Amino acid sequence: MIKVLDTDNYVKEILTKSRPNEKDYLVFYDHRLGVACKNPRLFLIPIDDHLVHRGDGVFETMKFKKRKIYLLKEHLERLKRSAKSIYLDPPCSWEDVERIILEVCKASETDDALISLYLGRGPGGFTTDFRECPYSSFYIVVRKYPYKKESFWEKGVTAFKCDIPAKQSYLAKVKTVDYLPNVLMKREAILKGYDYPLCFDEHGFLAEGSTENVIIVDQQGRVIVPELKNALSGTTLMRALELIKDKFTFLFRPIREEEIYEAKEVILLGTTIDAVSVVRYNDKPIHDVRPGPVSKTIRTLLLQDQKENGVCF
Repeated sequence: MIKVLDTDNYVKEILTKSRPNEKDYLVFYDHRLGVACKNPRLFLIPIDDHLVHRGDGVFETMKFKKRKIYLLKEHLERLKRSAKSIYLDPPCSWEDVERIILEVCKASETDDALISLYLGRGPGGFTTDFRECPYSSFYIVVRKYPYKKESFWEKGVTAFKCDIPAKQSYLAKVKTVDYLPNVLMKREAILKGYDYPLCFDEHGFLAEGSTENVIIVDQQGRVIVPELKNALSGTTLMRALELIKDKFTFLFRPIREEEIYEAKEVILLGTTIDAVSVVRYNDKPIHDVRPGPVSKTIRTLLLQDQKENGVCF
């Protein structure tokens, strides 16, 4: 028979229960409370927040290195676009959102970390009716940076065409908390022994990875970027294109799967990987099965950009 506890004993029970990877969680902020917490066992979101049970919310993940947040403006602009597209406003001004982010990052007391921001419809009920929620929710979690060995970039990675199709265009462009297709893509990759999955739209055109953008380098040395009709416009991708505009020709157009096999380079881009080469796709070699010069150049430029730019806290 289950026990029914009073408030104090219920909180004590929570504190006795460890959670996986809690050593990697540094600080949590809940705007409803207006305070930050450093005990991972209290990193809790109300179950009646529509963010939780309906996926009615949006999020962003970014990083800071040496206490400088990289691409903060770009991430916040995308968060605003995502929130606007689902008719969601934060529970405070956008100026306060930025201020709170900086304060929470400072509270983490670490030099390098990942920051995840979540805007939700808010607590209030368990239906799909937004009117249940009198105010929206805003959460921040800062966690340790997932460092990779240099061999990750030196050797390159594998990828494959997954069974999960690309999201519909109107959903693919919004960074919602409903990441079930992305989760299933990653699961399939793990079970089949690949590093990364790639999905395609209903016309057979390349879209994206589970959390990464993908580009190719054709035989003429041009950087080809998918049109992003069925993919999220990545902050790392867009910054990389800005950094290489004087070094390489690039263009946006649909990419068919056969072009991946013919490419001189296939490159994944994302917040925690910067730029990494796919050296095998569907078990077939890409060019000479080594990371190529465009991939190396993009990563070098991104790393230098991260040193020179960012919002300090």
